[in-house]
Amino acid sequence: MALAVVIFLLVIGSIIFHFASPWWFTERAADWGSIDFTINVTFWVTGFVFIAVNLFLAYCVFKFRKKPGHKAVYEPENHKLEVGLSVITTIGVIAMLAPGLFVWATFVTVPDEATEFEVMGQQWQWAFRYPGADGQLGTADTQLVTESNPFGVNPEDPNGQDDVIVLGPEMHLPVGKAVKANLRSNDVLHNYTVAQFRVKMDLVPGLISYLWFEPSRIGRYDILCEELCGIGHFVMRGAVVIDTQQDYDAWLAQQPTFAETQAMAAGDPAAGQAQFAVCASCHGAQGEGNRALNGPKLAGQSAWYIERQLNYFKTGVRGGEGDTNGQMMAPMANMLASDEAVRNMAAYIESLPDTPATPTVTGDVANGASIYSRNCAACHLQTGEGTWYTDAPKLAGMSDWYFITQLQNFRAGIRGLHQQDFYGEQMVSMATAMSGDQEYADVAAYINTLR
Repeated sequence: MALAVVIFLLVIGSIIFHFASPWWFTERAADWGSIDFTINVTFWVTGFVFIAVNLFLAYCVFKFRKKPGHKAVYEPENHKLEVGLSVITTIGVIAMLAPGLFVWATFVTVPDEATEFEVMGQQWQWAFRYPGADGQLGTADTQLVTESNPFGVNPEDPNGQDDVIVLGPEMHLPVGKAVKANLRSNDVLHNYTVAQFRVKMDLVPGLISYLWFEPSRIGRYDILCEELCGIGHFVMRGAVVIDTQQDYDAWLAQQPTFAETQAMAAGDPAAGQAQFAVCASCHGAQGEGNRALNGPKLAGQSAWYIERQLNYFKTGVRGGEGDTNGQMMAPMANMLASDEAVRNMAAYIESLPDTPATPTVTGDVANGASIYSRNCAACHLQTGEGTWYTDAPKLAGMSDWYFITQLQNFRAGIRGLHQQDFYGEQMVSMATAMSGDQEYADVAAYINTLR
């Protein structure tokens, strides 16, 4: 009797939880209501079966419970019952699958008027490519990926010269127009998911998969990777902004074409040397750093990283509230009036002799090695030299005290929370994965051994 009551209450509680639960679908931002319909059909069919089976179970437990003078009857076969259950099960399965088949037929049939764009995923970043004035995307291949051509666009394909390249995790689309997303991966399996669009698809190395949708609501929505792709999977975040056509056109016009990215002049170290005189007062004549003036070692860092950080200081991505030292850097960075000046400065710093900084931090090297291997090596590499591919700067031989300060800033929200600090956002999660200053010191002590 008690078991029958428990089963009955379980059914009632499940029904109440289903309708009272706060975990429902996000509001749709694309014209895929048919997907919501198929999911709701599945809920109704499986919900009905759950209720019917469990209530029947409760009834059987109560009706056929042990009673004095009652003996169970052995009935190995019941043809009528088997036929009935088979028919009901078949109807239920068809009811669940048939709507999905119709939706799938629509999903794989891209409207003729849909415009194409391309999504590229790699550990653990997003990048996007749009057709230029010719309306056609040029060919691309992972074998063509280099630091200067991270999208792998074929430089011999004339259709690719005017392609618009967005090397960052934020993309834009116009509202009310059907679009087709061609999906590529540079390394492992990824998945392009925007919950408000309802559609999702894997990015498979060596293949081009696709999906399509028609954005129906202006706003900003998170892009998630829903395929386990490595240690940084959970921070592989991006954003899609749905604009009016006018705002979308204005944004697209500000993005560089592939030809422009390839024609960009390399930085001139000689020109950068003259500008570095201001920096030398804090960072040292050879970029060796000066802890007394809170100037970290710069020599040894790659130009792409120096360039990015200077632009972050110029645009306010770094140097915000609470970042006292970063606020001092902002006016210095703004002395570099043009993108060319920033590239020249970065080129000069990259040319400086890389003498490892003197260690100032002590800690448990063995524990630091374990933490580094779990948290840091996937991006910064086992040797700590960093790589442009994962947007990870060099750590080995750099200022250990500065490394700890930045981890503290990431943990405190001083750095990494700006909407445009896409890579700092990932570091917030890594910094908070460590317990605090002692583990920071342990990792820094281990990095000091990577020379």
